[in-house]
Amino acid sequence: MPEVKMPDPAQMTQLFNHIAEKSQVIVKEFMNRQGTDGKYDLQDTMSLARSFMELTQKIMADPAKLMQAQTSLWQNYMDLWQKAVPALFSQQPMEAVIREPKGDKRFKHDDWQDNALFSYIKQSYLLTAGWLQDMVANVEGFDEKTKKKLQFYTRQFIDAMSPSNFVMTNPEVLRTTIESGGENLINGLKNMLDDLERGKGKLNIRMTDLNAFELGKNVATTPGKVVYQNEMMQLLQYDPSTPEVFKKPLLIFPPWINKFYIMDLRPKNSLIKWAVDQGFTVFLMSWINPDEKMAEKGFEDYLKDGPLAALDAIEQATGESEVNALGYCLGGTLLGITNAYLAAKGTPRINSGTHLTTMLDFSQPGELEVFIEEEQIASLEKRMAVKGYLDGSEMATTFSMLRANDLMWSFFINNYLLGKDPFPFDLLYWNSDSTRMPAKMHSFYLRNFYQHNRLKDPGGISLLGTPIDLTQIKVPTYFLSAIEDHISPWKSNYAGTLMLGGPVRFVLSGSGHIAGPINPPAANKYFYWTNTKQHVADPDEWLKEAKQTEGSWWPDWYKWLSKNSGEKIPARVPGTGKLPVIEDAPGSYVKMRLTK
Repeated sequence: MPEVKMPDPAQMTQLFNHIAEKSQVIVKEFMNRQGTDGKYDLQDTMSLARSFMELTQKIMADPAKLMQAQTSLWQNYMDLWQKAVPALFSQQPMEAVIREPKGDKRFKHDDWQDNALFSYIKQSYLLTAGWLQDMVANVEGFDEKTKKKLQFYTRQFIDAMSPSNFVMTNPEVLRTTIESGGENLINGLKNMLDDLERGKGKLNIRMTDLNAFELGKNVATTPGKVVYQNEMMQLLQYDPSTPEVFKKPLLIFPPWINKFYIMDLRPKNSLIKWAVDQGFTVFLMSWINPDEKMAEKGFEDYLKDGPLAALDAIEQATGESEVNALGYCLGGTLLGITNAYLAAKGTPRINSGTHLTTMLDFSQPGELEVFIEEEQIASLEKRMAVKGYLDGSEMATTFSMLRANDLMWSFFINNYLLGKDPFPFDLLYWNSDSTRMPAKMHSFYLRNFYQHNRLKDPGGISLLGTPIDLTQIKVPTYFLSAIEDHISPWKSNYAGTLMLGGPVRFVLSGSGHIAGPINPPAANKYFYWTNTKQHVADPDEWLKEAKQTEGSWWPDWYKWLSKNSGEKIPARVPGTGKLPVIEDAPGSYVKMRLTK
């Protein structure tokens, strides 16, 4: 039994003074926000409440089925109890009735397995969680979309109620509390108050030490220059690292849902640096972090002042009228739109396109679908109308909910229950560096792409007075998807390839939305699948016949891209063309943060 330590009275007095001081600011910020954000949140809550009321009614309408489910749960409890009693009396590890899923990090502390009491608590939770999920999954009378929403929010409730999230039922937290005399909880309360203050009354959990990183110093360090800028983006040209480069430049379309330096975290895993080292002249669009003054900026502005402006600037900088292009996530969607727009104009200035985890067909958007319904979009539009943008914290919360145990509750435990400061981690620094979305653009994106899936239809949307038809894209295309991607599901990506009119190489990587694309060869991790057959209608059939290769997909992409990049010429240095240097990479736009 750990030695019990009593709290320090002086420390407790200091804590209460700290609480009083912080609380005044937090309550003021919270009350100020109720006139704007708060009144619209109720609409989302009521919509969800109605769905769960209907779920309850359908469950109660079949008493026999409910009784059968209850009986099954109690039988499992009895089995668990029969194994728990002798283990509790003998103080020996308890035999498992149920085990946590592989990869579940919540129960990694030894006491969850070795201590009979905590093993019982864990297994009781797992049995109940599985029973509840099965109950929701087996209820009849719901359309598929509503059932997915109910299952998603049921999982949120289950995750929140995990015994790992409470002091008295988490063995590591309980031991730490006893040994420190509650000092961990005091520190945790301070951390929570700091996060509430930083979020202006809204809990904004720190995932990492935000002071441990600086753009251009220890993240986003690939050398380069800003050679062009407008109100939407800065165009970066990276310094060459080889004496010769391929003739055709490479233009990168990052998403503007988050920031580009996920592709340039550290030299050893930087896709940008790796491309430069392979002899490509790399340009990249670094998007502005918009504010209320850009509320009326729409998708057309991102097209006109993004890639179309970048293509003109690159021609001035290099003399090349054609480029190869790479788009990541939403940036890949914009790349597809750009290619279709240029095809319609008869000016195909993009020689080839590479799409990383990109949806062009939004018919299977994965779990994000639960946020795409009329009531939720209308509520979101009302909130955006107040400020002129979607706050980056809302987007971050949405993505965190898709993996709540890893991206929410693990930090709740570490920061608030254990009272620790978050560990410095560059990936989580990037993940915390949220961006806003202009109201007009985001509304158009949600309604035309996610809600109505109009991009897949020839002429379904028009931009800059031009109907967008993806079938008219004839240039070679490389598609990279990730088999565990929960944001841009690979089968949805695959469906987009079937619409294109040119040759397509589809590659499926291991892992998820970030680790799949950002997988340098030196890491020797994961694998990828390829298939020489094109336009196979069924993605499962494509995968069944695909060849698996160990390691990174980057060398495969290099072979493909180099064939589309022309001859080698002397390396180009930023600023030596017709565009002067404005400032050093990574530029100033990417440094615009929402919170400190």
